[in-house]
Amino acid sequence: MHRALFLPQIRRLSRGLAGRWRVAMSWMAAQPMPGLGRAAIAGLLSLGSLGLGPASAQDSSSGRLVFANSGGEYERIITRTVIEPFTAETGIRVTFVSGSTAERWARVQAMSNAGRMEWDMMELNTGDVEIPERRRHLMDLGDNCASVPKARTDGFADTCHRYGVLPGYGATLLVVNRSRFGDRLPSSWADFFNPTEFPGPRSLPNQGDPWRVLIGALIADGVPRNALFPLDLDRAFKSLDRVRPSIRKFWDTGALSAQMLADKEVVLGSIWNGRLQAIADKGAPVAIEWNEAALQVQFWGPLKGAKNAENAQRFIDFACQPQMQAALAGFIPYGPSNRQAFKHIPADVAARLPSSPDHKPKSFLHSAQWWADNRSKVSERWSQWLLQKG
Repeated sequence: MHRALFLPQIRRLSRGLAGRWRVAMSWMAAQPMPGLGRAAIAGLLSLGSLGLGPASAQDSSSGRLVFANSGGEYERIITRTVIEPFTAETGIRVTFVSGSTAERWARVQAMSNAGRMEWDMMELNTGDVEIPERRRHLMDLGDNCASVPKARTDGFADTCHRYGVLPGYGATLLVVNRSRFGDRLPSSWADFFNPTEFPGPRSLPNQGDPWRVLIGALIADGVPRNALFPLDLDRAFKSLDRVRPSIRKFWDTGALSAQMLADKEVVLGSIWNGRLQAIADKGAPVAIEWNEAALQVQFWGPLKGAKNAENAQRFIDFACQPQMQAALAGFIPYGPSNRQAFKHIPADVAARLPSSPDHKPKSFLHSAQWWADNRSKVSERWSQWLLQKG
């Protein structure tokens, strides 16, 4: 039976009594679930004892929650794996509104000016929690995520921010066409920036936030990962100049990055892990390289003045439980921010996740504070560099 079929049944069976939640979960555990594993389902059975059962639903002033996000497949998957169980347990119904980052912030500003915040929480880009004019619209969650204790207890060190909680990790990875290089494959940014030893057309992202590329250029030039910030822009662009003639395309959509690799238009690239996994699963001759991956993070943050801010905090706390994050990882290759989630994730699934114990230590995060302070000038310099003849 397809996984999408049984989760609505959980919602119907679970509303009302905590005991019926256990019945639904036991039924769920008996269904075939490729990619998730029995351990994750067994962990879900313990949710009825976490103080989030139907009896606590009366504690909230309203049984609803409005969540502003970027939409897409992730929204559909999180509805199946997290929101439906949350609603079944609490009676709180979650409504999505979607739009681009710029559209969402414009709406938040307008609602704040009108004194009527109609949304309760929002998906945030990394720098949003550091930019003062955006941060003033976010609820202060207290020292070390005091308002969402499950994120604090078992989360990685970067899970908690005063104005947002990290629900999981994506990554931008180096990828290699296996058929081009034989037994010795490029495996680092230094190799990517060495077209003499590893010749062939390459691709890099161009999405208005070039920090990933600049960091890769500096690592290739010998800068240690623990000494990257503040970024030496002159050194980074000088490093980029050396590889520029080998860059076939600066991609601006995830679909394009994947298509160029699948079509063998490029032999080396930098690509989101979810897109890369999709083409690898379809048989593309690619080698996934986790070394020196750029971790991608987005936060969830309750909005200041929201009618249902308490519900937003409860939802984030619920979603940060290891069992919930393990269930999500069975559908989409985003790594949990709760370290305990890996106890419920099969080894073959963990091997695809950016925050796995094998991958995360080899990755890097950028400085959100530095990027917030320098984004404008760096983006302008990047744009000017792209206009130069390669």
